[in-house]
Amino acid sequence: MVSKSQIKLITSLAQKKYRYKHGLFVAEGFKTINELINSKFSLNRLFTISADFKVDSDKIQKLDDKELKKISFLKTPQAALALFEIPEENISKEKEFTLALDGIRDPGNLGTIIRLCDWFGITNLVCSQDSVDCYNPKVVQATMGSLARVNISYCDLEPFLKNSELPVYGAFMEGENIYKSETEENAILVMGNEANGISAEIEELIPKKISVPRFGELKETESLNVATATAILLSEFKRKDFTR
Repeated sequence: MVSKSQIKLITSLAQKKYRYKHGLFVAEGFKTINELINSKFSLNRLFTISADFKVDSDKIQKLDDKELKKISFLKTPQAALALFEIPEENISKEKEFTLALDGIRDPGNLGTIIRLCDWFGITNLVCSQDSVDCYNPKVVQATMGSLARVNISYCDLEPFLKNSELPVYGAFMEGENIYKSETEENAILVMGNEANGISAEIEELIPKKISVPRFGELKETESLNVATATAILLSEFKRKDFTR
């Protein structure tokens, strides 16, 4: 049985201020929850209609379908919902490839980008303070468990880029064709906001502008979705590293 206070707590975690007040975030679905259980994240409570989870019994709370529906953020609940503790943030100072996001607002885009980092073996993802929170339920859902394997931090990008010793690349419509440009193995790649791209303040700190060229005959497509563009650019960076 789920209590009214538990329902109130869980539903409040849709908002960032309550996630950080309580130090908790929500994950749903068997795969995502299991990925997080087997990672650095600490399980606080598991609400489930299934018994297929290998966790301490005192952290499991059995529910029926009707009760799960009351606390789920999904239109179709996926058998389980879990609360995990938000870990302390760790901004990596390692001199390796890092993806930086400037003002990414869409939860689906951030979730997909986190999955891309996981796919391409990129462990460092740095986000500007105005980017969507990685513990937003929609972001967590979109990562499909990749949240467990990517170190995500939030900071002011200006001092971060100024203090970095790595070369900095940025995605711009007028940038150099990525297929013809030289890239370095250890670098920072900056991707910008869905509507406005990289901000003017951050652009001043990016000496190497790159782009994904349009091949369509009319070349009238305004832009690529930021997650799609990120996938193409990461693939090209990794391909060039592989052939070095």
